[in-house]
Amino acid sequence: MAEEPNYDGGVNNIAYVKNETSEKIHEPYFAQYNANKPNSKVRIQTPNNEGTTGSRAHQHTDFPAHAVCNLSSAQDDETMDFDDVLPFIGEFGTYQIILFFLTAPFCFFMAFIVFSQVFVTLIDVHTCHVPQLNDSGLNLTQKREISIPLVTQTVLGGPPTFDSCMMYDVDYELVLNEGLQPNETWPTIPCQNGWDYDLEQIRYHSAITENNWVCDKAGHAPLAQAVFFLGSIVGGIALGYIADRFGRIPALILCNLIGGLAGITTAVSNSFELFAFSRFLMGIAFDNSFTLMYILVLEYVGPSYRTMVANLSIALFYTAGTTLLPWIAWGISDWRMFSLATSIPMTLAVTAYWIVPESARWLLSQGQTDRAISILRTFARINKKRVDENVYEKLKASNAEAMQASAQEPAASVLDLLRTPRLRRNTILLTVFWALIALVYDGHARNTANLGLSVFLTFSVASVTELPADLVLVFFLDRWGRRALAFGSLMGAAAFSLATLAVPSDEAVLTAVLAIIGRFCVNITFNIGLQYGAELIPTAVRAQGIAYVHTAGYVAAIVSPYIVDLARFSPLLPLTILGLLALIGAFVGIMLPETLGSVLPETIEDGENFGKDQSFWDFPCCKKPKKIVPLSERRRPVSTRGEIYRSNMLVPRPSRVQQPPRPHH
Repeated sequence: MAEEPNYDGGVNNIAYVKNETSEKIHEPYFAQYNANKPNSKVRIQTPNNEGTTGSRAHQHTDFPAHAVCNLSSAQDDETMDFDDVLPFIGEFGTYQIILFFLTAPFCFFMAFIVFSQVFVTLIDVHTCHVPQLNDSGLNLTQKREISIPLVTQTVLGGPPTFDSCMMYDVDYELVLNEGLQPNETWPTIPCQNGWDYDLEQIRYHSAITENNWVCDKAGHAPLAQAVFFLGSIVGGIALGYIADRFGRIPALILCNLIGGLAGITTAVSNSFELFAFSRFLMGIAFDNSFTLMYILVLEYVGPSYRTMVANLSIALFYTAGTTLLPWIAWGISDWRMFSLATSIPMTLAVTAYWIVPESARWLLSQGQTDRAISILRTFARINKKRVDENVYEKLKASNAEAMQASAQEPAASVLDLLRTPRLRRNTILLTVFWALIALVYDGHARNTANLGLSVFLTFSVASVTELPADLVLVFFLDRWGRRALAFGSLMGAAAFSLATLAVPSDEAVLTAVLAIIGRFCVNITFNIGLQYGAELIPTAVRAQGIAYVHTAGYVAAIVSPYIVDLARFSPLLPLTILGLLALIGAFVGIMLPETLGSVLPETIEDGENFGKDQSFWDFPCCKKPKKIVPLSERRRPVSTRGEIYRSNMLVPRPSRVQQPPRPHH
């Protein structure tokens, strides 16, 4: 029986084929096509140009510069889109490398925006201050032993601890003179004269300790964080509109300026209302402070390099930012100065106006073709590429044609995702899946302050797990598929989180190790979830659909600080709840269809039919590699690891480029 051809990337990609096979598939094809059709244009095509991403062996763009330019003398009736121009100006030249490193400060800004409140609102053991014992000569522990009642945690058990909000209502002079020992018959009252705070672990007074947001005001900190996520919803909508209406660079600058203003407002806040407002402003800056720059850089990188750039910018710069953040707080040891130190640098984003080019894709979508071509000329000049003027003219003509055709197409709505039964089911599952991932990810990141060790050390070590998590995806996502790896990583997060229930209360190190491994597993799932939506949602409503799914994640994350705050009742509660949520998420994710090696849905009808040919037990890791279909026979984009999520966040351009005919051997 003839082996069925495979249109897959990933595990079934050309990396599994010997080099001579690669040469047979690719090199003779282009040479033969040129020989047979001397007057026809050969589109420089990789799987990535078709909306796919493969391994390095899949990439075949190593044509000499003069060969590329010769291809530009193409047939006049052929059209050209943005990705067609990139090989001419350089897919990853000097200018792209510079832009790649310019993502570093924006990665740091995002890390500061997301997690700065962890170190602004630190809290450790605190008990009622008893002024009658000030001159007793007793140390703090001895004072607590005679003035503070012990409480036993009724939720999930635990050793007795000093009550944070109650004190004995007795004559302390008599207690000291007669050496009385407290007992359960002594009357208690709420704290009357403030609190004594342990600073051994947290080093400095935070916004909580300075303002006494404890006991009946203990909800202030999680409420401020919830307000942050409300701001992120507003910011996503407002700044998204600004980016589409006025351009990526103005939105990027405005977003980071808002973040800088929010940090300064945080530092000068003297009331909870002002503090909460500053967190709302910071939430507006969340995500877009980096994402706009991130996507803009990916637009100018050739498809064959987007996987590397997309992964490395997160793995290196974002990991570095989150790892460094606690030590900035540790070194400054002042929550107000820390807020200034992590927010004022965001104002440097104004320099992007002079050093970062506007999105050429956005300019083309707005009909500003001349300005887009001017930017492309700059890329070619810095990358030392000589480009035939015909390339720019063809792009200009093709863009005018594409805009005219797009204006005549009926607009699809995100509500179309809910009109048909199977697509509605997948959309709901995807929304719940992402909401659970966002909630568990944020909860794990913030719960490092409750692990019983130095929050600076545990947060830093947990942040380092971002790097190996991304490497796991690079090596295994295209081998095991989305469903298997998402299910396995969430099950791992659930297992390690729930395993902390069996750890003795005095084994803080073991608890921290299990929690950090759980965080590592969640990091893997988070990155899978980022691209799952872009693969499952049809092209017609992909941008709206991704925005809808991510908004659901922001809404779910509002609950995260309240889960972490449950550590006041038992330090085991947050990880227990996060573990159970991860367990639910694992089973939600396994019910989604596999996208690896599948033709990605383009229309609503495609989305409704997607996955009908799959069974529940279809896992790519259990399949043998299949025959690779030559480039010329590929008709539709397929899903593979890499820039699928990222490239679908780029401004979509309707493609009018036809595939070259199948070669004759």
